[in-house]
Amino acid sequence: MSLLAVSSTAPSIATQLFGSGLIGLREGLEAGIVVMILVAFLVKLDRRDALKWVWIGVGAAVAMVAAIFLGIRYGTSTIDGLVAELIAGIASLVAVAIVTGMVLWMRTAARSISGDLRAGMERALGLGPFAVVSLAFFAVGREGVETALLMVGYAENTAGSPWPLVGVLIGLGIAAIVTVLLYFGAVRIDFARFFKYTGIVLIFVAAGILSYGVRALQTAGWFAGGSTNAFDISATYDQSSWYGTVLAGIFNFRPDPTLAQAIAWVTYIAVVLPLFLRPVRSKPMSAPKAATEELTPETS
Repeated sequence: MSLLAVSSTAPSIATQLFGSGLIGLREGLEAGIVVMILVAFLVKLDRRDALKWVWIGVGAAVAMVAAIFLGIRYGTSTIDGLVAELIAGIASLVAVAIVTGMVLWMRTAARSISGDLRAGMERALGLGPFAVVSLAFFAVGREGVETALLMVGYAENTAGSPWPLVGVLIGLGIAAIVTVLLYFGAVRIDFARFFKYTGIVLIFVAAGILSYGVRALQTAGWFAGGSTNAFDISATYDQSSWYGTVLAGIFNFRPDPTLAQAIAWVTYIAVVLPLFLRPVRSKPMSAPKAATEELTPETS
C-alpha cells in the first residue's frame, strides 16, 4: 500500500518528476544549509581537523534515511489486505505530523538556525568527536526522515515506477550544486521567500496524505463512514487528463472522497495554512546576506 492514494491511472512521468523533484530540492537545500553552516564555522575557526566528524555524521544520517525508506517501501509491499491499509493509514498520519512540524518549525527557525548551529558546534567541539558526529547526524537526519516519509508515498503510488526516485535524486543534485555555489558566494537566494512558497505546496501535499490516511483507516475499519462520499464527480472528471494526473500525483486528489476525507482535508488546510502564513514577530531575516556573509569561507 501507499502513503498516497493509488489512482486508476498512474501519474505522468513529468508529474512524478516535478512532485518528487520539488521535495528533493526543498529538503536537500534545508539539509545543505545545515551542512554548509557547520562546515563554514569549522573553517573559520581553523578546525578543519573536525570536518571529518561532520562528514561521518552526515553519512550516518544518509544511511539511516535510506534504511527508513527501504524498510517502509519494501516492508509494506509484502503485506496485503486490511493490515496493509491499517499500516499505511497510521504511517500517513505519522508522515503528516512530521511534515507539519518541520514546515512550521522552519518558518521561524530560518531566522536563527545559523546562530543555533554555530553555538551547538562550539559546545560539541569542547565535548569531543562523538558530540560533533551526533550534532551533524541529528541536524541532517531530521530533514532526511521527512524526505523519506514523503518519498515512500510517491514511489509506491506509481506501482514500481522509478521516476519518483529519479525526480528526488535530480532535486537533491540541484540542491547540492546550489549549496556549493552559496558556500562560495557565487549565488544568492531569498530563502525566506523560497521556503514560504515551497512550504505552502508541502502543506497541500500533507493534506492529501492525511486524506489518504483517513480513507485507509476507514477501509481497515478504524474509522466509520467509508461508504459516505462527500461528493462524486467520477462521471465527468478525467483522471487520465493532464490535470487529473497532476492533482492525483502531487496533491492526492480523487473524484470520490469520503465525507471524513473531505472534512480532514479542509480542516487541515484551514488550521495549518494560516499558522504557517501568520507574520513572525521577530527581526526579519535578510536571506541573501545570511546565505553569503555568515556561510562563505574566509579567504586569505
